Amino acid sequence: MIDFVRGRVVHWDTEYVVVDVRDIGYRLFTPNPYTFVKNDDTVTIYTHHHVREDAVLLFGFATREEQAMFRKLLEVSGIGPRVALGILAGGKPETIAAAIQQENIVFLTKLPGIGKKTAQRMILDLKDKLDAIPGGFSFAAAGLELEGAFGGSSDGLQGGEDWREAREALAALGYTAAELDRAWQALKDAPVLNESVDALMKRALQQLFKG
Repeated sequence: MIDFVRGRVVHWDTEYVVVDVRDIGYRLFTPNPYTFVKNDDTVTIYTHHHVREDAVLLFGFATREEQAMFRKLLEVSGIGPRVALGILAGGKPETIAAAIQQENIVFLTKLPGIGKKTAQRMILDLKDKLDAIPGGFSFAAAGLELEGAFGGSSDGLQGGEDWREAREALAALGYTAAELDRAWQALKDAPVLNESVDALMKRALQQLFKG
């Protein structure tokens, strides 16, 4: 099994990056490709090597926690690699873990590709297993995030640290202030989770690609 790759990102798309490892290009599908394209430095991407009858795929993650959560999600009936990837694009591992621990159906059904029945299966299958994940998760801190995740106005992100960091990273990729302002107008009017910087970047880039 391939546990991680270390190299330089030479190509990226909305769903994957290609990493040059000693003149071999590895395509890795990842929750947010733009996590890895902020500079030309060597990056380490933790992986899950997925083999099926018609394909051999590599999924890549910025942290061990993402990698571990991805593998746990695959244990849930009805959740395949693509859905698990979408879940991690929609929320931080510790926040997802806290929602499962707290049996927060409302939160879980806001994640991409998750309906009520699948959310119930996630709780049933994973609630007693997440403490065993190496490194663990800060359930108490994540619980605080969950309290306000869906209440009030989505404008709670306006001017917040997460959006400011995402905006700075996007500006470094060459986007203008006017383009980023337009992207934010689309983001702030849509229902959102308490998103990470990487998730905000991915959603902003989707808006920017629309023109």
